[in-house]
Amino acid sequence: MTDIVDELKWRGLFAQSTDEDALRKALADGPVTFYCGYDPSAASLHVGHLVQVLTMRRLQQAGLRPLALVGGATGQIGDPRPTAERTLNDPETIANWVTRLRSQIEPFLSFEGENAAVMVNNLDWTSGMSAIEFLRDIGKHFRVNKMLTKESIARRLESDEGISYTEFSYQLLQSMDYLELYRRYGCTLQQGGSDQWGNLTAGLDLIHRLEPGAEVHALATPLMTKADGTKFGKSESGAVWLDPTMTTPYAFYQFWLNVDDRDISRYMRILSFLSPAELEELEKVTEERPQARTAQRALAEELTTLVHGADQCAAVIAASKALFGQGELGELDEATLSAALSEVPHAQVTELGPLVDLLVEVGLAPSKSGARRTVKEGGAYVNNVKVADGESAPAREALLHGRWLVLRRGKKNLAAVEVTG
Repeated sequence: MTDIVDELKWRGLFAQSTDEDALRKALADGPVTFYCGYDPSAASLHVGHLVQVLTMRRLQQAGLRPLALVGGATGQIGDPRPTAERTLNDPETIANWVTRLRSQIEPFLSFEGENAAVMVNNLDWTSGMSAIEFLRDIGKHFRVNKMLTKESIARRLESDEGISYTEFSYQLLQSMDYLELYRRYGCTLQQGGSDQWGNLTAGLDLIHRLEPGAEVHALATPLMTKADGTKFGKSESGAVWLDPTMTTPYAFYQFWLNVDDRDISRYMRILSFLSPAELEELEKVTEERPQARTAQRALAEELTTLVHGADQCAAVIAASKALFGQGELGELDEATLSAALSEVPHAQVTELGPLVDLLVEVGLAPSKSGARRTVKEGGAYVNNVKVADGESAPAREALLHGRWLVLRRGKKNLAAVEVTG
């Protein structure tokens, strides 16, 4: 790649910029300080945030200096959603979430060297500002008629609920962030998703009004979409979080492993740090043998390692193999096994009954007769061991960690039984 802009375009990470030629020149002249903001609207980032986090990492590796902003102030307001007002969280909760989000972002960036990253919090420059100061120094430079053209604002105004002045003012706060970072750190580039374009350009306008002659830029990445029309970042159990207590590393790995073949090439380019040549080879392999899911496995392993570490990734891979008879179930630690089995159909029992009953209980057979037929045909497994007698109950000694049985029908249909009490 001749420069970072070309690479972003090749990877599908360049949706729009305020002036591409000027941005290229600024990057060539360097060094450039840029920022991206994250609001603590939950206790964790989710996989949708990975596009921005990994783009920050990519830009830093290209020589830019990143400022990662976690909004202790904007998080108390909330960027207007197109549908309804956000529920306001108390300041203590938001402060806790700021700390948690910072700890998730920091491992992706380097805090050493000439372009060392800096973590910032917009509460630092808003907490001491009075309402009069905010209205005189910031609000004076915004025109309501222009703010009304923002899509999320316009949609809310057309709804029965309307929009509060609080959320309407969010754009002013985000714009002030860019101004402050320009003044404090010489920040001249803001990065964000294309859905934030109105906020990104509002920040530029504010700087141009208050800092005549300033050369500042905005760069938007495309929103991630799914070929089947469902929302990116959602699994059957809900949002896919980066926090391992909210989405287990096993579930995180499986999310990427199950990416639709129609999406995997695009996701690999956007999220992977493999070279273009390596990615093109994976694309070729996927096209020739999609059933092998080679690209999905590569992306799942890379992102699980980045987010959860190499040890957790290795444990997840070992669990995935063991569940399907390619490894020893007994060698898996209890936490990894429990996390893996929580992602498959399972049932809780107090006593172990006949295998045919258990197969029906967990949904691996529609009826006892169907379960007996599965056993007779040699397709029933308990802890990866083929079972010939479906009328007997598995021994309690077979329970993994004194708690679990892994049932399998054929090669791919898994379920689990958890013995409680």
